[in-house]
Amino acid sequence: MNTQKSMLTKFWTERFLFTPAELDAFTSVNREDFVLEVTRGSAYDDMPLPILRGKTISQPTTVMLMTHALELEEGDKVFEVGAGSGYQSAIIAKIVGPNGKVVTTEVIPELVQFAKANLKKAGISNAQVHEADGSRGWEKDAPYDKIVITAACREFPKPLIGQLKPGGIIVGPVGDAREQEMVKGVKRKDGTLAYEFLGQFLFSPMVGKWGFED
Repeated sequence: MNTQKSMLTKFWTERFLFTPAELDAFTSVNREDFVLEVTRGSAYDDMPLPILRGKTISQPTTVMLMTHALELEEGDKVFEVGAGSGYQSAIIAKIVGPNGKVVTTEVIPELVQFAKANLKKAGISNAQVHEADGSRGWEKDAPYDKIVITAACREFPKPLIGQLKPGGIIVGPVGDAREQEMVKGVKRKDGTLAYEFLGQFLFSPMVGKWGFED
């Protein structure tokens, strides 16, 4: 295993309660397959890296914290807003396994193709990438067990809450365009959410009907 990758895994084992399945997914998915050639040597630095169109791939610790908050189980169907390079989709796809499914959306055409190519290269067959406004969800495959949002939003978009199963979990950064709180919501039987707050983060603003920009 890459030395920096091993150091990250050791750091997480000492500091966080990531599950064996989560750590296995991290070790089996090569982050260098989801970054630009020019930054492959920095793939396991615990920092965001530039990809295309001014966007970034989140730092590994952020990806793992969000993934852990989803409480993923084998066979889960997961919706992701913001495919980016496809890295978090790949991690999630590994955890939910062949009986699970990841549906991810991206509004930037170049990133749609980038994510598709990266997932194919990584041998991930249970993740689908669609060019669409993810803030509206993806009704075709709803309802979902879990939903993850990888862009800043003012609030969880109502269509996403509507497409989440009762008992399901939604995770994403909520706030303004300058700073957000990572929020975990568990959907009650009456359709409302029970919230847990996981700390301050900074993400690019969500684009779309329920985002900061249309």
